[in-house]
Amino acid sequence: MSKSKVKRTSKSQEVSNELLENPEAIANRLNRGEAFLKENTKLVAGVIGAGILVIAGILFFQIHKANQNKKAQAEMFQAVYYFEQDSVDLALNGDGVNVGFLTIIDNYGGTDAANLAHFYTGSIYLSQNDAARAVDHLKKFSASDFFVQAQAYSLLGDAYMELGDYKEAIRQYNRAVGHKPNKFFTPKYLNKLAIAYEESGDLKKAIETYGRIESEYFDSYEFTAARKHKARLEGLSSN
Repeated sequence: MSKSKVKRTSKSQEVSNELLENPEAIANRLNRGEAFLKENTKLVAGVIGAGILVIAGILFFQIHKANQNKKAQAEMFQAVYYFEQDSVDLALNGDGVNVGFLTIIDNYGGTDAANLAHFYTGSIYLSQNDAARAVDHLKKFSASDFFVQAQAYSLLGDAYMELGDYKEAIRQYNRAVGHKPNKFFTPKYLNKLAIAYEESGDLKKAIETYGRIESEYFDSYEFTAARKHKARLEGLSSN
């Protein structure tokens, strides 16, 4: 152990021993603390007050957000109904009495309802061949439900395909494929990914992706088509 470290340890022990063995030393420490509080009453009160304000602000924000979300979900009910009935214009813009998804997004930003409204809105714009707006809204959506989140990645891939941005489409399809893989939806995402690779000119990757469907999801709906397209691309690659 170094001499400096020994000195610091010895000094610390001496202070501790003084406090334990000398009641006057303890009293002096307490008196100094009381004097500091008396001399800095405003400072201490300000620090405590600021802490209280911060905590109150956080609680108010959380309560306000919860109330806003509850209100937004109630107002969005009719828009969701219109979406399910394929009345997408009414779902987006409302019917004059009930608001649509766009109003929910504008009025209740940051709530769970507005987040979900971005998903619905992006889906609608994609169905209307407005890929740029679809991307704008789908990028703002996130979900803890892994089925819905993977679907959002897939829809983003579709939108980028429409825009001719195959690199980004491939990235989004890969995210969909890798997000909680399952036998129900992953083969569909793999099929889209293979198509994107082929459109980008990467036949090797397309063949590999179709091969994954063939080997990993042989009981899926996409299996037969994947085998056919894999054989077709292998034929093209050999020429």
